[in-house]
Amino acid sequence: MVFKVELKAPALNEFANLRTQVKWQNPDDEVLKPSIENSLFWITVYDIDKLIGTGRVIGDGAMYFYIQDIIVAPSYQKQGIGRLVMTHIENYLTNTCSNGATVGLLSAHGKESFYTHYGYVKRDGDVLGFGMCKFINK
Repeated sequence: MVFKVELKAPALNEFANLRTQVKWQNPDDEVLKPSIENSLFWITVYDIDKLIGTGRVIGDGAMYFYIQDIIVAPSYQKQGIGRLVMTHIENYLTNTCSNGATVGLLSAHGKESFYTHYGYVKRDGDVLGFGMCKFINK
């Protein structure tokens, strides 16, 4: 099957819908909109005109890059779309990052092995310490 790939952000409603399909919560539109707009890089994958996959890179564009929102619609998983998304992201990072830049990501539980194919390693706590995050709930 051939899918349409675009290197641009999805529409807000498309992105929110895709997040809902994988059971991720969506913030309010006034939070989601600038989050979409302030990303460094986007890849979107469509089946004709239906958004079925996406991924993006956020960060400062110089030293720190963070892979975010690698999402494939459940009915399209296991068809290579995630690999397609990551290949475009890796190409962007290769062409953008300077020597010494750091690229990070948080993997969904059980999906870590997907990212090891691209050279990402788990932080075991011995050398770099464990990764951490904080979720703000107001």
